[in-house]
Amino acid sequence: MNTSILPFISVICPVYNEEKYIANCIESVLRQDYPTKHVEVFFVDGGSTDRTREIIMLYQEQFPYLQLMDNPNKTSPYAMNLGIRLARGEYIVRLDGHSVYPENYFSQLIHYAIELQADNVGGEIITLPASDTVKCKAIAIALSHRFGVGNSMFRVGTTKIIRTDTVPFGCYKKDIFAKIGLYDEELTRNQDDELNARLIKHGGKIFLVPNLGILYTVRDTLRKMCKMYYQYGLFKPLVNKKIKRFVSVRQFVPALFLCGLLAGAILSCFFYPVFLLYVAIIALYFLTGICIGIQQIKSREEIGFVMVLPATFFLIHVSYGWGFLVGLYKILTRSKFRATENR
Repeated sequence: MNTSILPFISVICPVYNEEKYIANCIESVLRQDYPTKHVEVFFVDGGSTDRTREIIMLYQEQFPYLQLMDNPNKTSPYAMNLGIRLARGEYIVRLDGHSVYPENYFSQLIHYAIELQADNVGGEIITLPASDTVKCKAIAIALSHRFGVGNSMFRVGTTKIIRTDTVPFGCYKKDIFAKIGLYDEELTRNQDDELNARLIKHGGKIFLVPNLGILYTVRDTLRKMCKMYYQYGLFKPLVNKKIKRFVSVRQFVPALFLCGLLAGAILSCFFYPVFLLYVAIIALYFLTGICIGIQQIKSREEIGFVMVLPATFFLIHVSYGWGFLVGLYKILTRSKFRATENR
C-alpha cells in the first residue's frame, strides 16, 4: 500500500447508550490497516446516560485521532451533519456503534470507491444475536432472511459487486454533500435511504461490495425490535414524499399484509369463503415460518426456533406495516413525525 497517495478520510460514528458495544467497535477501528495519519474519527454522542462517553474518553487518551463530540439534538442525522461540517477528509465513512468492522474495512472502501468511481460504497451486514437466548438468535435470523426483510441485499448477502439503492455504513465522497446537501435532520429513521435517493437523483452511483462483512448486533428484545421496525415504517412515507418517488416495492408489502389481515378478519365474519381463504393464507404464512425454524434447528440445534421464529417474522412485518400506515396518516393530516433513538 503506497501511503503517500492515500486520501485522508473522516470517520463519523453517531452513538447513544452503546456501553455494551462501543469498546468492540473502537477496537475494530484501531485494528484498521489504513494508516492512522490519514484518518480522523469522530464519535458523536447524543447525551448517553451510561458509560459510553467514559469508555470513548479512555481510548481517546491513548489514541488522539479519536475525538468525542456532543450532539445536543441526540439523533443520527444531526450527528452526521456535525461531523461532516468539521471533516477534513476527502471521503466520509459512516459507522455505527453497534457494529464491528473487518480490519481492511477502510482500505477496501477507499479502494472500491476509487476503482468503481463510486459516490458511495459499502459492505454487507452479518447479523449477530445480542445474547445466546433463543429469542435473540431468532431476531438475528429473521433480520437476515429473505422472508423477514425481502430482497434487502446488504442484509441477505450477495456474491458479486452490485449497483444498488442504498448500503449500510458507507463511504461517501465528501464533495457529494456540497452537491446534494447534508443529512435530512427531520428523519430520525431512514435518513441514509433518503440521502442515497438524493444521491442517485443527482446521477450518483452506489455499490455494495461482498466479502466485506460488518458484524452488527441486533436489539436484545422483541419489544426493541418492534419499536425499531415501527419507526422504519413510520418514516418511509416521509422519505417518499421528500424524494417524490417510491424507492422500492418491498416497502409496501408489510402494510398490505397488515391491511389484508384486518380486512380479512372483518369480511370473514360475513362471508364463509373469505373465512376459508383467510385461514388458509394465515396458515401458509406461519407454516413458512415454521419450515424456516425447522431448517435452523438442523444447523443450530435449537428446537425453540419452531415456535419463536414465526412469531418474530410476524412482529417484524406487523410493526413495520403499522408504522407505514401511521406515516401515511401523518402525511395526509400534515402531522409532525417524532421518534427517538432506540437503544
